[in-house]
Amino acid sequence: MAADTVRRIVFAQESSQLLPITLDSMGYNPDQERVSRPQGFHTYHWLQTAHGEGILRLDGKELRLTEDTGILLTPGTPHSYAATSSEAWRTYYLTFGGTSAAHILESLGMNASLFYRWESEAPLSHMLDGMLDRHDASSDMFSLGESSDAYRFLLTLHKYGQLHNNAAISRNVDKLQPLLRWMDSHYSDPGIGLQDLAARLGVSGRHLNSLFLQTFGLSPYAYFVRLRIRKSKELLVANPRLTVKAVSQLAGFRDVSHFVATFRKQSALTPEQFRKLH
Repeated sequence: MAADTVRRIVFAQESSQLLPITLDSMGYNPDQERVSRPQGFHTYHWLQTAHGEGILRLDGKELRLTEDTGILLTPGTPHSYAATSSEAWRTYYLTFGGTSAAHILESLGMNASLFYRWESEAPLSHMLDGMLDRHDASSDMFSLGESSDAYRFLLTLHKYGQLHNNAAISRNVDKLQPLLRWMDSHYSDPGIGLQDLAARLGVSGRHLNSLFLQTFGLSPYAYFVRLRIRKSKELLVANPRLTVKAVSQLAGFRDVSHFVATFRKQSALTPEQFRKLH
């Protein structure tokens, strides 16, 4: 177990950036300071309580992070957190990205900012401590070993973590399903806007935005852009003779330079690099 008074933090090297899941950082904080991120964090961010208690503010709500609880925050999700009292709030954290991180989380049903709790006997409570120990004893420096550890952690979280307010999220997903199916078949139309999406579901743009943020941790537009990028990856691999410009148009982007910039931001690769890799 990490010494209560010792702060541990390690950062990734750039050499690991092409792995399916890449670690940005992981650590143990024996006295968690107040944090405010109005623009969110640039990668996926996992935070869990080792001892004590903290309050996390997200989407106008407050969540208590007690022992055997944690939260997974999607990139760009505004949030803040702080200890609830003068007692030290000890935390573990993990930040990660990677070329397949979004796809892996989506396949596990974890592609949203979600709060988890688990039984004290579950292995989740001390997994990050073990990952830190293995890192200290290894010269791998955040490559294959840590990437495998991060994937194993997500699988364990999926298996043992119990979603907070899961029923409400399930209701939202059921309500959104007709629109999600429509988006999946109309992603190639660059003229679709928020009001078009809201009209398909028969709700206001503001209400639709709230539904998407609660369910996926993304705005409808951000979700649609990710869908288009996912479809573009399928096109790049399945149709090697298509130019990048043609792929961008088929995926619903008006401008090829905007497509390339968005693709690179979400995948850490250009479309051509992605095509060669796969």
